[in-house]
Amino acid sequence: MSSIPPNTTHDFSLMPSFTRRQFIASTFGAAVAAAASRGAEAAPESKSAPAGPTFGFSTYGMKAFTTEQGLHELAAIGFDSIELDCTAGHDADPANLTAARRADVRKIAGDLGLRLTAVMGVGTPSANDTAHAANLERFKVMGQLVHDLCPEQPPLIETVLGGRDPWEKMKPLFVRRLADWVKVAESSDIRIAVKPHRDSSMDRPEQAVELIKELGEPTRLRMNYDYSHFALRDMPLADTIRIALPWTTFIAIKDVAIENGKTAFKLPGETKQIDYAALIRQFQEGGYRGDYNCEISAMIFNQPGFDYLAAAKVSYGNIAPAFIAAGVTRAKRG
Repeated sequence: MSSIPPNTTHDFSLMPSFTRRQFIASTFGAAVAAAASRGAEAAPESKSAPAGPTFGFSTYGMKAFTTEQGLHELAAIGFDSIELDCTAGHDADPANLTAARRADVRKIAGDLGLRLTAVMGVGTPSANDTAHAANLERFKVMGQLVHDLCPEQPPLIETVLGGRDPWEKMKPLFVRRLADWVKVAESSDIRIAVKPHRDSSMDRPEQAVELIKELGEPTRLRMNYDYSHFALRDMPLADTIRIALPWTTFIAIKDVAIENGKTAFKLPGETKQIDYAALIRQFQEGGYRGDYNCEISAMIFNQPGFDYLAAAKVSYGNIAPAFIAAGVTRAKRG
């Protein structure tokens, strides 16, 4: 069994009972695309861009901590990178991050060697013109934030598109609204990644590719790949990667199960059903050098007694060995 990379802290003693059971059940263990990934072309990259991929965690799953505390905790566990949850009302909402706090977050991340790879917290496309205009302003606010936090390589902004109607019905609205998103991305010098999401209007990787192509393949719009939204749907891992890889600029990681006929998201690596070593290897061989970012679903953290820190540690322990098994060296911290 592959060992966890050295110089990391692992203290699982404070887990609540349900999380401890999840940990005991979890494991530390874990068709090549020929074209190089277009995800690396999503925007002009800085000279500080990593030589290898990073392994990170989203503060969407760290709500018990301030942003500053979360950075320290996640660096101590061993993560290389962070996605900030900037949703309205949450700790990293731009309204809460004063100029002083933005400077502190930037300094803390730099001192810890953490890369700020992505942020979340914009709305979905709306047929309502007023709501759409407000969301464009939100993109601009988020754009200022990412430049303040990391001006040399601003984190991308990732989101889902929502909707319940069939793809063909919603596609015209998505094309029309995302055309405006792209204009804001160009004027604000930001990158956007959209995620196909199960049980929503855009729920397959080929639909995201179709959307990007329909918009003229703008370099500032790419895909967030998350296999938990394709698994258990007769969508083999290798096939979805082959479709998504040329357009992928960010990878989210979590597990999924079907319980009582309904989707139930799980901690990254918990079900042992997703071959993360194969996932990492195929993306690596296809040229992807971006972030692999662990996401904790609200289905999990809304459970009574949930331990955010324990879940982050379990996620690291489950997924970090997959990089070793895949023969992929992560970018050096700092």
